[in-house]
Amino acid sequence: MKLSIALCASAVTAASLPPVEDGMPLSEFGQTNSVTVEEAKAGIDLGFSLNSRSIEGLPLNTFGQTEYVEPADAVQLKDLGGNNFSVLPIFGPGHESSLKDWLARVGKQWNKEWASNMAEFQEEFGDEAKHFKKMFKNRGPTESITSVEDIFEASFKPSTLEPKHIPAEDLVDNVLEARDAGDCANPNIRFEWDNYSASDKQAFVSAIQCLIRKPASGNFSPSKNRYEDFVRLHQSYAPNIHSRSTSQQTHKFLLWHRYFVWAFEQVLRDECGFNRAMPWWDEKKWAGRFAQSTIFTPQYFGTLPGATNGRGTCINDGAFSGLQSNLGPGQTINNPHCVQRAVNEQVTSQTGVDSYNTCLARTSYPDFHSCVEFTFHAQGHNGVGATMADSIASPGDPSFFMHHLYVDYVFRKWQNNDVSRRTTISGCAANDGCPPLTLDTIIYMGNICGSKCPDAPVRDILRTLQGKFCYRYDY
Repeated sequence: MKLSIALCASAVTAASLPPVEDGMPLSEFGQTNSVTVEEAKAGIDLGFSLNSRSIEGLPLNTFGQTEYVEPADAVQLKDLGGNNFSVLPIFGPGHESSLKDWLARVGKQWNKEWASNMAEFQEEFGDEAKHFKKMFKNRGPTESITSVEDIFEASFKPSTLEPKHIPAEDLVDNVLEARDAGDCANPNIRFEWDNYSASDKQAFVSAIQCLIRKPASGNFSPSKNRYEDFVRLHQSYAPNIHSRSTSQQTHKFLLWHRYFVWAFEQVLRDECGFNRAMPWWDEKKWAGRFAQSTIFTPQYFGTLPGATNGRGTCINDGAFSGLQSNLGPGQTINNPHCVQRAVNEQVTSQTGVDSYNTCLARTSYPDFHSCVEFTFHAQGHNGVGATMADSIASPGDPSFFMHHLYVDYVFRKWQNNDVSRRTTISGCAANDGCPPLTLDTIIYMGNICGSKCPDAPVRDILRTLQGKFCYRYDY
């Protein structure tokens, strides 16, 4: 059923017109602008008259690009503006400690914990523990732990484990991530997209469609729907949560986006009835071929087109076909346009395992953070292109959330490789002057998911199994 608005009424009466034998082609009449009753009830027509919606992509230079470095440069720490953070006074309360002193202190604590853990491990597993210890000692500087198999295939024989009946999941928790007393007992599992059922995939994209159809909350003006509330929140906070450049950095980026994606999950559940496990996307396995990935299909997030005559290409299939945005590029508001993509696989090729391993090899949080922000994170945005390349309003493309679920996955993998990374933080809390980032630094979320999303200190969002959160990834 359509609700229509007549554009004009003719003053000429039917009686005054000569008869005609053939009707005119229907295209001559056009059609009256309309929305469905369901859309009208949902407020989806808020502020967007159909004749004002852009159907042509914007020039790519309108979006700019997310600042990045090449993987080879990241290996040489050039993502830090040519400086290693060891020369910057950013460690310890008030920045009175050097990186060397901080690492020495952490190292002593780790050595004590390692000795204690290894003694218990030796008693439990006997000679097999020696292989485990040797494996870690001999790991190269760019090697990474990426799966259960990386550890246990090299360290244990199946016959050793079977009599003890120890599930692999428990071995990961007990060895890689020793549980603290405050860990939640039954964490939600985030499943990699290809381990997600077709029914779950459909439920997820349908829940996002639900947010797009819901009226805006009114707390993030000039957002035009509930989904755009998230775009506006990110757009508003972007200068505070992204580094200005490789030499002017804020290290709240990973922490803020961890909270942001979690808040998005809560709204999907509370306001759109999403009741499945949360997905994540293992982006690195699609490096150089994003357009072939199993998320960019007509069934789900829509295909991934290239640029059209130097312009972004509107999404024209999938769950978000024809999706419109009122926000961006950049800080622009009240600017109706289609959400656009312009894939560049030469850029997406830089999101692969080399960047992943390079970042996981970093030993300090600022170095790891800087590596992630300027390598595969930036190139994932730029590789999808157009709306996603705009670091300010990029959540306008729903694929933003799949990208940042991957970023959070890597963050958690890095934290699991050293127990101290789950309880300590360091770096700069702002782009200007490098005020210290501490466990008490507040991360702002604008109450976007109501009472679930208060502004919270870093200590509450540093871990995924403590504080506000209770989730982990399937591998």
